[in-house]
Formats: sequence, structure tokens, C-alpha cells
Amino acid sequence: MKESNEFPETLKEAIQYFADADNAHNFMVAIRWPDGKVTCPRCQSSDTVYMAERRLYRCRACQKQSSVKIGTIFEESPLGLDKWLPAFWMICNAKNGISSCELARALGVTQKTAWFMLHRIRLALRDGSIGKLSGEIEVDETYVGGISRKMNNRQRRKRATGSGMVGKAVVMGILERKGRVIAKAVPSAKLTTLSEHIYRHVEPGSAVYTDTLPSYHRLHSHYAHETINHAVCYVKDRVHTNGLENFWSLLKRTIRGTYVSVEPFHLFRYLDEQAFRFNERKNTDAGRFLIGIMGVIGRRLKYAKLISEAGSHEETATGTREAKTVKRHMKRRPFAGFGLN
Repeated sequence: MKESNEFPETLKEAIQYFADADNAHNFMVAIRWPDGKVTCPRCQSSDTVYMAERRLYRCRACQKQSSVKIGTIFEESPLGLDKWLPAFWMICNAKNGISSCELARALGVTQKTAWFMLHRIRLALRDGSIGKLSGEIEVDETYVGGISRKMNNRQRRKRATGSGMVGKAVVMGILERKGRVIAKAVPSAKLTTLSEHIYRHVEPGSAVYTDTLPSYHRLHSHYAHETINHAVCYVKDRVHTNGLENFWSLLKRTIRGTYVSVEPFHLFRYLDEQAFRFNERKNTDAGRFLIGIMGVIGRRLKYAKLISEAGSHEETATGTREAKTVKRHMKRRPFAGFGLN
């Protein structure tokens, strides 16, 4: 039988393991201070005293008390680590994501709380690597937005109408074969916009494969650039973008099946979530969790900032299904008809 102090390998074991407050606390201490030297998050002094009864640290230098939550995405959250850590495990390992409604039922919290938790966790999952991709690179773009013919008149009036890609958000993907993917929400599919991201994330001299979009036509000056004409075929020897098509299919299933609709100004958060799971696809559940949890340090997202990132006080920060509950609390109008085509 598995020892109670062994690190969990499944969701069931994780829930049982982190239900013990001491296990959860000791785990976060090991993540925050792997060298074992606890420092004050306010003054960085190592002269601290642990108060075991409250699981807090008191700094002798600044006389302030702190917990393992301070300086992480968990800061100022009234929820305990017994809820936060299983939630983190679930979103890291749910292939098609997990909705705030489902998480709320699983943890016994409100949908609004679960929605805020998910966005904070997505912030922790953001890839902060500055290394560039190299070798064989696939570059492609997709368009996210509602289908005009499926909207009602009120929704159709609020957005640009038309066929094809009119009024949709642009998502750009860069994939290193047998490596990681970078997915970005970009303002347009113009040459200058796409080229800037490629130059920033791809090593010069790499083999870059794209479709025949004119925005890619100048890449040959920096890369070994080859194109595939999708009107004729999808694979020509090693020239194809099927790896990115696979990633787009996972993204589409996540949004269509789980999140149903996302706001354009929060799209990058869902891309970060999906890219993390894709990049760690060969890892175990426990391995994905351990890599993801390292991102909680030094990152914080306040609710006021989260709902105001659109620059508008009229729109909420949720999708169609999840907006219904938040709308009653925030009394703001949701962005209508934003799905994935």
C-alpha cells in the first residue's frame, strides 16, 4: 500500500495528500524555499520564526507575519491549500480544460470564485522561457470568433459581420517539431505583425514551414523557408503544418466543448493553458503538476485588474456559459457570440 507521506501520482491521491494541512504547507515550503532557508517575502531577511499552531512565519527584522501564500498567485485568498492544490492538479491534467462550473462543484465554492481561481492558475502556467525555437519549425495562424449566421440580431449588431475571417480574433502558433509550441493572440495577420513574432521566437537559419499566406513571403531572408499550398495538398515530403493543426484541434475542442466561448481580451490566458498541457504532453500527471506549480512564485493577479483588462467597464471577463452567473454579481454586459469557428 502506498505510504501516506509519498508524493501523489493520481488525482485521488493528490486530494487525500493535500487534505492534510501539514503536507500542503510543507510542500509549498519546499517549492518556495528549496534550499530550506525561509526568508521574509517583505524584507528578504532569513531571521524568521515558525509559528506551528498557525502555520505562519514571523520575521524578527521587520516584525511582520507571513505565510507560504504571500508572493504567489494564492496571496490574499481565503481558500486553503487543500482546495488550491487539487484545483491546480485538475487544470494541469484535464486534456480539454475544466470549466469554472465544474470546478465549483468539485471544490464546494461559488462559480465566481472558481472562475477567478482558474485565471490565476493560468497565469502560473504561462511559459516564461526566453529561449528561441530552432530546427524544423511550423508556423500557422487560426481565427477565433463567432459564426455570424448563428447569432441573433442583437449579437450581430455588436460586431462586424461578414463571411470568412471578418470580426474574428487572430491566433498565431509557432511549433518546434518534437518540441514546444508558442501560441499568441495577435492584432492582425499582417506581414509586419507575424514576422515580428517569428523573428522574436525562432533562431535565424532554422527551417520554417508555413502555408502560402502572403504575410510569410519575406521569411526566406532569415530562414530556410518553404511553403505548402493547402489548395493542392497538405504534405510535401517534410513540408507541412500538420503538427500545428493538431494543436489547433485540441484548442478547438477545449473552447467548443468546455469553455464554449471566451472573451477576446482573455484569449491569451486560454492559449497559455493549452500550450502548457501540449508542451508537457509526454510528462506524467504528477510531473505536469510539479512543473506548473513552480510558476506560482512571484506572480499575482488581482480581481480588479482581471476584469478591467479590456479597458471597458461594460464587459465582463467570462465566456457565454460562465458569464450568466458572473453577470448577476458584476451587473455588466457580456461580450456576445464569441465562439470558435
